[in-house]
Amino acid sequence: MSDFFSDQALASITEHVLPGLWPLLLAFAVCMIAVPLAIRLSRRYGVVAQPGGRHAHANPTPVLGGLAMWIGFAMALLVFLPRDTQTLAVLVVSGLAMGLLIVDDRWSMPPVVKLGVQVGLALLAVAGFGIEIRFFSLPGGHLIQLGLLMTPVSVFWLVGMQNTADGLAAGVVAIVALILMLAAGQLKQPEVVQLSGALAGCCGGFLLFNFHPARIFMGDSGAHFLGMALGMISILGVAKVAVAFALAAPVLALALPIADTGWAILRRRRQGASVATPDRLHLHHRLQSFGLNPRQTCYVFYAASALLGALGLTLFGHGRILAVVVVAAAVLTSTVAADLLQHAGWRIPARWLRRLLAEPPPAR
Repeated sequence: MSDFFSDQALASITEHVLPGLWPLLLAFAVCMIAVPLAIRLSRRYGVVAQPGGRHAHANPTPVLGGLAMWIGFAMALLVFLPRDTQTLAVLVVSGLAMGLLIVDDRWSMPPVVKLGVQVGLALLAVAGFGIEIRFFSLPGGHLIQLGLLMTPVSVFWLVGMQNTADGLAAGVVAIVALILMLAAGQLKQPEVVQLSGALAGCCGGFLLFNFHPARIFMGDSGAHFLGMALGMISILGVAKVAVAFALAAPVLALALPIADTGWAILRRRRQGASVATPDRLHLHHRLQSFGLNPRQTCYVFYAASALLGALGLTLFGHGRILAVVVVAAAVLTSTVAADLLQHAGWRIPARWLRRLLAEPPPAR
């Protein structure tokens, strides 16, 4: 433990990561204040998710959580970030993603129109503001310049991030943002540290009202805001520094939802259905069918995202974090498993093992 709290480690954290704490706290506070206002607006204008279909909630629930999150995020950027093109790009494009997808939350866009909006937003970020993946870096200092592939690869990344974030728990995005903040701190990128901190903070403020039983959902507007912001911040985190597998941290942290989204596309194509057809066969639906409740399902996703993201952080010199996250994930997983076994009433078939456990007192 002395390695974690050595003077060198604390000085490094203070110098490179602590600047992200202030945007995080401000975004958290502003979002926490904005969510009740978003709930009122949702009900007033009918932007409400009705129960039934692929939705598991029992009561009509407001879905303007994305508006509250973006307000918190934007306030942190305006207060702490420099007034440059980079900040303007993240603020404007993520705000447009949130605003345009409110239409989908209210009236439901046709899949083709929704895809067109996603591509248009990605093109605005890439062609309008120059947020591009210009190269891939490999071990040994080798760079692969993308050249003419720069724009299509960047657009594909941003569209993919928007679709990956669709339906994600805000807690998973908060974990990925914190991982990006640590990676950017190691690379001495203070603006990316602050952007990541602001994104994590607005997710935290929203979670106070979204954790089961949810009083508000983020909706498609929130999912696309988070996906676009996360995609742009991750690009900015590698744009000026040649680091081997620099996108590994966010990709690994999002490996579970990325795999779930990819399998959903393949599954629907094999069934001859549109890839945009909603269903209840996603991983979180399957976990709940197995017996986990929504809260436990979130814990599983949080543990997996933190574990995989910590693995990605080892590429940036944060190897010790992996050990801490492994222990935390093991504790969280065992807690969920024990709770599931207790409520399911399952019994261990091995008698010798049952003798090691406390037997309940006989009924009187």
